[in-house]
Amino acid sequence: MGDTDLTYVDLFAGAGGLSVGLERAGFDLVHAVEVDADARASFANNRDNLEPEDLTQDIRDIDNQDVQDVVGRDRVDLVAGGPPCQGFSEVVSPDGSDDRNHLFVNFISWVNELNPKAALFENVRGMQNTADGKFLEAVQDSFDQMGYDVSHRIVKASDFGVPQQRHRLLVLATEKSATEHPFEGFEIDPVDTPGVIDGIGDLPKVGPGEQITEYDAEPKTVIQEGLRGDTTELTHHQAASHSEDMVEMIDHIPDGGNRTAIPDDLQPSSGYHNSYSRLDSQEPAVAITSNMSKPSSARCIHPFQNRGLTPREGARLQTFPDSYRFEGGLVSVRQQIGNAVPPYLGEAVGYYLKQSVYQQELAEHEQERIYKLRCGGMEIDEFEEQKADIGGHAQQATLDFAD
Repeated sequence: MGDTDLTYVDLFAGAGGLSVGLERAGFDLVHAVEVDADARASFANNRDNLEPEDLTQDIRDIDNQDVQDVVGRDRVDLVAGGPPCQGFSEVVSPDGSDDRNHLFVNFISWVNELNPKAALFENVRGMQNTADGKFLEAVQDSFDQMGYDVSHRIVKASDFGVPQQRHRLLVLATEKSATEHPFEGFEIDPVDTPGVIDGIGDLPKVGPGEQITEYDAEPKTVIQEGLRGDTTELTHHQAASHSEDMVEMIDHIPDGGNRTAIPDDLQPSSGYHNSYSRLDSQEPAVAITSNMSKPSSARCIHPFQNRGLTPREGARLQTFPDSYRFEGGLVSVRQQIGNAVPPYLGEAVGYYLKQSVYQQELAEHEQERIYKLRCGGMEIDEFEEQKADIGGHAQQATLDFAD
């Protein structure tokens, strides 16, 4: 348990990215729900005194009248999470026909039963357009009928210290009151947003098909130091086994380049429009997905090395700490990482909630933590020299209006 009495439940928790952030911001986990066995094991095994069987598996199996008994209390401060995002993809089901689109009803039911002061609903930004916006409208109307004010925003993860340009839809519901919660104005005011190499540059070089379990360099940037922590054993740093033809193809692509750099006689015959592309070493990555190791399926080639990303590199770009262990095979691990909410994003929102919704002042160590989120791309020595001049932490973040 943390140093605060703010409690929460995490619905559709996945491997635990959102919870990593909320816990770092001082929220205490009461219960979590996750249907995937590997993700449930990852969530539980990275937390003290928690076993996979302690989590609810399928939220659809819990009747509304049993929610409080399952959670172990009749009220929590926050209900957070988001149903599986694939159903809201504009590509997969633009008409809203995917059955997973209706899992938000279960989320709403748990909010109704647990009566939190706030609920945080997150999903892909495509949700606002699915079926002409009817799902987002239904979520908002449901919150309104339960007595909540609702605000929603599209956020970009790189605005919160994440070395990744991942967009998410956040819906914040708060108990109706005279107090305004300026969710659209929340920012951490980044000083040095980390790029790809700022996030993964201290990880050892690894060739296609190889796995490395030991570090060979010290962290150089604030974010590398923060994510490495005191971890001594490197895990999940395993590259996919690419064919010689694949390696020859991508060897021609420069840092940040794409498939147009591949000679005509080596050009791939298939692949998505953004496939066979290297990440730009100096810029935040594009959204990390479960295809992070497959150059033919995503923009995921390491800026300098001739291979796709390893799961640990993907986890770094999502801002999971190196101490975090993922359960299951490689395919499952990549999926858990790709589906997660970036912990740094969850943490920043957690600090906002503490101040704006729960009217708590941030402790000195929390303010220091925000400094580091703002300066992740800085070299460690540079940060130590300049942090006194950075100024007080901002209480607001760059959140685009979700019109």
